[in-house]
Order: sequence, then C-alpha cells, then structure tokens
Amino acid sequence: MLAVHFDQPGGPENLYLKEVPKPSPGEGEVLLKVAASALNRADILQRQGQYAPPPGASSILGVEASGHVEELGPGCQGHWKKGDPAMALLPGGGQAQYVTVPEGLLMPIPAGLTLPQAAAIPEAWLTAFQLLHLVGKVQPGDSVLIHAGLSGVGTAATQLVRIAGAIPLVTGSSQDKLQIAEKLGAAAGINYKEEDFSEAAMKFTKGAGINLILDCIGGSNWEKNVNCLAVDGRWVLYGLMGGADVSGPLFSKLLFKRGSLISSLLRSRDKKYKQMLVKAFTEQILPHFSMEGPQRLSSVLDKVFPLAEIQEAHKYMESNQHVGKIVLEIPQ
Repeated sequence: MLAVHFDQPGGPENLYLKEVPKPSPGEGEVLLKVAASALNRADILQRQGQYAPPPGASSILGVEASGHVEELGPGCQGHWKKGDPAMALLPGGGQAQYVTVPEGLLMPIPAGLTLPQAAAIPEAWLTAFQLLHLVGKVQPGDSVLIHAGLSGVGTAATQLVRIAGAIPLVTGSSQDKLQIAEKLGAAAGINYKEEDFSEAAMKFTKGAGINLILDCIGGSNWEKNVNCLAVDGRWVLYGLMGGADVSGPLFSKLLFKRGSLISSLLRSRDKKYKQMLVKAFTEQILPHFSMEGPQRLSSVLDKVFPLAEIQEAHKYMESNQHVGKIVLEIPQ
C-alpha cells in the first residue's frame, strides 16, 4: 500500500509516498480502507522529530481517518461488517491506504457527512470533548476561553461549549477568522494581535474572569491566562505552540486565584480510556451532526489536498492560514 513516509526528521520537503506492507488486523482489530485522513499538529511535530508515536503504534503519520471496513480481525465483538463506512481515532498510521484500528475506536459516520468531513472529526472533536467534559468539567453558564479558536480543536470546542450551555470566547489572529468563530457560536472573538486578550476577557466577564481556559499555546500566554482566570478557575493546557518555558511568578498568581492548572494529552492515553471516550462521544455528541436547528454541529473543513501533495499540506498548516481542518484524500 502507499503511505506517507520520511527518512529523517526535518521540513515538509522530507515527506514522500512510499510502498509499504499492508497491515493485517490483530485480535479485536478492524482493517480500515482509508478514504481520507486529516492533518494535525502532532503530524508536524512527529515529522520534525519532536513527538514520537506511542509505544507499539505505527510510525506512519495520521491520527484520524475515515473510510470503509475492509476486514474484521479475530475476536471482533461489534456490529461492524465489510463495506461499512466508519471514522476512527488512531495512535498513528492514518495517512496510508489501509490502517488497523481497535474496533472500540471506530465510529459510524453521521448521515449527510462526506468522507473528508468525517475524517476531520475524530482527533479534534474527541480532544475538545475530553478537554471540556472529562478534564475541564465545564458547567452551564461557565465562561470558556478557547485559544487558537479557529483551529480544528478550537472550532469543535466552540460548538461543544455552546451546546453545553456555557459561553465560548475565542482568540484568533484576524477579524475574518473571528467572524467565522462568531458564526459557529462564539459569544466574543478577541484578536490577540491587536489587543490584550486578558483585558478583553475581563471586560467581557465584567471583572469576574474566565471559568475555564483551553490552552494549546503554553509559555508565551501564561501571565495573561492567569490574569484573566476567575477565582477557582480551571486552566487546561494541551499544547505548547508558544513555548514550554515560564519566567515569572506563575505559582503565586495561580495560588492567589485558587486556580487549577491541568495538563492533558489524548494520543498517549491507553486503549481503555480512548474506548470509553469514543463510546461517550458517539452516544452524546455524534447525533448532533445530523440534527437541524441550533443544536446542530458542523465539521469545519478548510482545504482538501490529494495525498500526493503532502508536502504542500504541511506547508499550509505551518502557515497558520487555515480555519478548521486540513484533510488529505487517499488514492483508492
């Protein structure tokens, strides 16, 4: 089968398509014939040599995919059969023509969604769902500040906050992007290039501060985050796009607010946890993609690249121009 490959860590120019052995499903696994796979920051970091896949996972890039069930491995207990459309959360291996998946990490594709739209759901939406509900314990009426609000996770989180009865505020780099965020349900959009987001957040909340922050930026944002955090607020860190270093009185400021700083990653979680998360998401959230009205959720797709243009797709993600997800179509 064809798969995305690189021989050494580095820039997008190192990526190419290579013929590799097609995997076979093991105990309790399903072989998925991949139609589309979304690009994630994890792919960029792995290509750069900064993020190794979890032990036992495929070294091929791609942590989410959609396609059709090709083969059931021994011991499968579920309802899946050959030819069923499905989407999957993966520890790796999605940017190839076939990938094996534990059957508990497969999800049905909501009615009305294309395979590229479905490929944009698993990693981003499960991450946002986990951060909000399992880690951040979002409550109705909470103010929720979402950094990188126009990313895949950001566009998902904005919509999930809204249907949880909480109030989403997002940061973004341009007014055009923030207008899209407001159409997705953001109560306010803050252009971090033009104003201090912590001051804007405090003004919006009339001085009360933010109950829950979803932060994939890290170091460069720490002081503004803690400045706008409400007393007893929760600050969930799930990325370090702004660096890992902190210089200053973080602990004293956090202690003064009685704030909670919680870190979270999804890719390195064990299979049991991921299966629990997939089950909860499938039952509670997936039906909203097929609903009409204000409770409807939308998979936000920016651009679809053929797999052969993998270098261009990585360059585009690194340019930070996109809104929502970048998806790769896999040759059949």
